[in-house]
Amino acid sequence: MPVPTASPTEAAVLDALRAVQDPDLHQDIVTLGFVKDLRVCGDQVAFQIELTTPACPVKDLMKGQAERAVKALPGVAGVAIEMTARVTASRPVLGNKGVIPGVKNVVAVSSGKGGVGKSTVAVNLACALRQTGARVGILDADVYGPNVPLMLGVSGQPAVVDKKIVPFERHGLQVMSMALLIAEDQPVIWRGPMLHSAVRQFLFDVAWHDLDYLVVDLPPGTGDAQLSLSQQAHLMGAVIVTTPQDVSVLDVKKAIRMFQTVNVPILGVVENMAWFSPPGSSERYHLFGQGGGAKIEREFGVPLLGQIPIEIAVREGGDGGNPIVVAAPASASAKAMTEIAGKVAQRISILNAE
Repeated sequence: MPVPTASPTEAAVLDALRAVQDPDLHQDIVTLGFVKDLRVCGDQVAFQIELTTPACPVKDLMKGQAERAVKALPGVAGVAIEMTARVTASRPVLGNKGVIPGVKNVVAVSSGKGGVGKSTVAVNLACALRQTGARVGILDADVYGPNVPLMLGVSGQPAVVDKKIVPFERHGLQVMSMALLIAEDQPVIWRGPMLHSAVRQFLFDVAWHDLDYLVVDLPPGTGDAQLSLSQQAHLMGAVIVTTPQDVSVLDVKKAIRMFQTVNVPILGVVENMAWFSPPGSSERYHLFGQGGGAKIEREFGVPLLGQIPIEIAVREGGDGGNPIVVAAPASASAKAMTEIAGKVAQRISILNAE
């Protein structure tokens, strides 16, 4: 009569899980503290793997590796793994200066020049991060041309509770913009100190609630708004949007230098309007040239996060308040935006770990 195999111990399970490595952080999931709520009941093993972002591109791979490692232990008949995530918070080196209550990571989306689709990328990046399960807000800090509310279908005056402005909610995002505080046809004519004060109010006087990421859509260029944001808030990093043409690439270099000067990490560059493919065709027409993003990557060592093609649905979604990642998630542009969001979340996790 065969002798029954003894049940595995928790120590043996943890030891087996040390074979599973996080490819970004280059340590095993036990050392990183990712293994939670481990339970061994007879021949059944259950536990959670808590990652640093729900957008982790290799979470299914890690789950499979963990399951195989534990199943290989003597006495294990079944393994139940729950994949969870808790986004890590960025913290400044010197105390809590610039930390916004209710916000873990502030991500600026900027461009060296206008007309490159910066706001479109910011809105879709926020929506794509939200679709992974993260808690996301978007702040439209482009005070001279605030169009995030139009792109998200938000209108009306925000409420004020306990001296805090309550952000709107749309597509699962917390939303705030200058456009929600002024008349639609009223121009914003401000000098530097007024802009500085407004940026601070949007950051610290809005009731942001439990956000993993606050995406900030900045005005184009390298002016007062960029400096105000970097001086007042602790920025996790910046995403720079460009088009492939040489004039955009030239302006991107200035934007990169500006953020480096104020010690804000560059998370990467997004090349928008990379090509156009006619409906029903796989032919690519590079209307604005090609290779701009790759050139920046080579020159500055800044990662190219992705290339987004030109699609009519992107414009239609922006005008109608339904961003492309929400309205047409299977489209080429939406897939590119989703992949970019995953890389942004991945870069944030790595930098926070460092």
